[in-house]
Amino acid sequence: MKPGYVPLERALSKLGIASRTVSRQWIVGGKVRVNGVLRNDPLYPVFPERARIEVEGKPVAKAAHRTFLLHKPRGVVTTRSDEKGRPTVFSLIPEPGLHLIAVGRLDWATSGLLLLTNDTRLAHRLTDPGSAICRTYLVTVRGKVTEESLEQLRRGLLDAGEKLQPEEIILRKASGKESHLTVRLTEGKNREIRRMFSALSHEVTRLKRVAYGALELGALAPGKFRELSRAELERACPGLT
Repeated sequence: MKPGYVPLERALSKLGIASRTVSRQWIVGGKVRVNGVLRNDPLYPVFPERARIEVEGKPVAKAAHRTFLLHKPRGVVTTRSDEKGRPTVFSLIPEPGLHLIAVGRLDWATSGLLLLTNDTRLAHRLTDPGSAICRTYLVTVRGKVTEESLEQLRRGLLDAGEKLQPEEIILRKASGKESHLTVRLTEGKNREIRRMFSALSHEVTRLKRVAYGALELGALAPGKFRELSRAELERACPGLT
């Protein structure tokens, strides 16, 4: 494919008006024209910035970039829909016409700061390991975490052939019943914190993300959200916007 060209289904997604799945349905269903010509092939190459795209006869304009900071509650999933009927994060931000995507994921039992945006470029930069953006979590685990265990975590652990290593780990309080820690990560490996402590026989009972780079959850209540300005994103994550 020529430089600058992308499949039609991706072009619609990049414009921020629909997911690639919905875009594909529109195209196959005969609802999309490119430069006045009906196109039924989702992989038809287009140059998004130059092509005139219409859906059901209406010109498609690039949606303004918008990013939201959400306090995800426990018991809410980060997928767009759930086969078990559980609430999703997308139901918490009622913004019709916006195709938002989650920047990374928080599992069902994890609460805290989650970013949602229709800016795919920003989402990629925020989650790219090369950007090394620090995520901060408050963690509660069963049992007393010892200094020896902390040193093991700081050196890194192997789990399923993958090295798990926090950027920083601080023990805030420990007793025989449970321990409270602050953990900072720069990579978004799947269930990384739960896996790290499980390897040391400590079950994570509470996990909350309180910061993403310089963006902080603050006093935002569970289930509530606020929109971030581009200036705020630039100040929080220089060079990413």
